[in-house]
Amino acid sequence: MNEQSGTSVGRAAVVGLGTMGAGIAEVFARNGWQVSGIEVTDAALERGKSILVRSTDRAVETGKLSTADRDDLVGRIEFGGDLAAVADADVVVEAVFEDLATKRNLFADLDRRTRPDALLATNTSSLSITAIAAATEHPERVVGVHFFNPAPVQRLVELISTVLTAPETIERAQQLLDDLGKTTITCADRAGFVVNTLLVGYLNRAARLYGEGFASREEIDAAMVEAGNPMGPLTLMDLVGHDVSLAVLHRMYDETKDRLVAPTPVLTQLVEAGWLGRKTGRGFYGYGPDGVTDAPGPGPKARASRAGELPMALLAPYLNSCLKMVGSWYATPDQIDTGMSLGCRMPKPFDVLAQLGPREVLAAQQQIFAESAEPGDRPALLLERLAAADDPATALVALREVL
Repeated sequence: MNEQSGTSVGRAAVVGLGTMGAGIAEVFARNGWQVSGIEVTDAALERGKSILVRSTDRAVETGKLSTADRDDLVGRIEFGGDLAAVADADVVVEAVFEDLATKRNLFADLDRRTRPDALLATNTSSLSITAIAAATEHPERVVGVHFFNPAPVQRLVELISTVLTAPETIERAQQLLDDLGKTTITCADRAGFVVNTLLVGYLNRAARLYGEGFASREEIDAAMVEAGNPMGPLTLMDLVGHDVSLAVLHRMYDETKDRLVAPTPVLTQLVEAGWLGRKTGRGFYGYGPDGVTDAPGPGPKARASRAGELPMALLAPYLNSCLKMVGSWYATPDQIDTGMSLGCRMPKPFDVLAQLGPREVLAAQQQIFAESAEPGDRPALLLERLAAADDPATALVALREVL
């Protein structure tokens, strides 16, 4: 039942009720859909229910839902462990753990169990949508939908198509996400998509600078907060979990062989040590009941701190990557700005580029490339062209308007 109109919208099935899956089920139910929430074990099913209850109770406490609306929302979700529930679904969203073989096997099963007109969507942050779709007999109806956590709160969804996806499937998925109140950016299938490609590359560089003694963890984080980010990159990595970051970096490197996303040694060592961040009490920082502790960091003390080169030592490569993405026609400036601001709460990259100036960013990136001789650090052709314009600021405005 739709909370506004009182009418039924459709039937969705969400397979996998971890934090993300339970959140996606809530998103559908909030918008009037009847939802089947499916998990493979009773314990996992109970965890999914508890996640939903905590989320909706919190919404009541903050005044975002009335008690009656909360009860109606929860009542629209049927929990169970039988995949037979997908048979009547208009839309099936898979949100199981990030393992390609598991997702491929599941989609082969879903393909047999669902109606021919059902939309099949996989929620993944970096796995190949094409490989998942290819496991089905009807890959033309499979799309990727990368929700951001927490799904009921975060507006952004990356909508990913493959070479196998039918145009009408993308149109249908776009309309569905619009109706769910989400802001989408569409992109083709490649490791990391838009947001994680840029975010994880930035985080990996921050970890590498720290691991090499470029600056202290406090200096790196403070510089990026001062630059307008909600938190420093090392603090963010502790929050995300180093096992998660490491897995995404490995997947991106396996596909691209770009050494800029090869996991930096200190990150690998943190995972090997079991220091996964906040969830284990140790990461780049230590964590206790009262918050951050004075535990020493895992990296070397900055030998001759180059903190004075921050934040440009991180911003220039990040903006360079944004311009490479635009230059390869993978994403537009607006899509990148939308993705990074809504998905990561970071300043819009092209606003940052306008503020710093293309010539200044190019000079910094040229210095980084001269020092590293790393092909991935080569300044983007589009950055060089913007900097070479008679009026770089006007050229940047034109780029954003045209694309």
